[in-house]
Amino acid sequence: MERIMIVEDEMPISKVLKAYLKKANYETVQVFRGDEVLRRFEEESPSLIILDVMLPGINGWDVLRKIREKSDCPVIMLTALSEVDDRLSGLNQGADDYIAKPFVGDEVVARTKAVLRRVGKQTLPVKSFGKLEVDLIGHRVKLGEEEITLTPRDLTLLTFFAEHPNQTFTREQLIEKVWGWEYEGSDRAVDVSIKRIRNALRGWPVSEGEIRTLRGLGYQLSVY
Repeated sequence: MERIMIVEDEMPISKVLKAYLKKANYETVQVFRGDEVLRRFEEESPSLIILDVMLPGINGWDVLRKIREKSDCPVIMLTALSEVDDRLSGLNQGADDYIAKPFVGDEVVARTKAVLRRVGKQTLPVKSFGKLEVDLIGHRVKLGEEEITLTPRDLTLLTFFAEHPNQTFTREQLIEKVWGWEYEGSDRAVDVSIKRIRNALRGWPVSEGEIRTLRGLGYQLSVY
């Protein structure tokens, strides 16, 4: 199920969006302040963000700019401002679409589906980070001309990182997303798996990327 992050400080509007998206079989995450978006973004890894412009803490334009510094996650701007200049400003800053208030709930769902469909068509099956190539469909990893052999679990973990570059995940999040909720072992399995992956990728230039440990936060596939 694809996850939509709703960033809207007006509770009634947020509830309406949640209801329509839930009816369309989307999972939703509600955020009510601009200065909470980046933390929740890293925790939830949404498929798309519906982002209001007028927010407490940090306004939507600044939130969009910060998201674009680290991710190409699709963003639909939502605002009461409907002038042409405002729409162009949002699109020029990296927004994928723009919806003016008052809106029709079904239109928001339709635009969400359209953006996700468009982004999905643009997603390449092979993620390249310098010499490192991760084939998401063929389940193969190459470093230059050499094919890297990994255990199925390590391959799944590296593939997950490749789909979410420059995003930080805790051990608990990785266990849930890679090992599965039914896993009952220690979360130290993540450390062991990452150690094996790092060893397998020891020929990958640090100037191109690395799997970083962020003390107190988790792990991240950092690519440059």
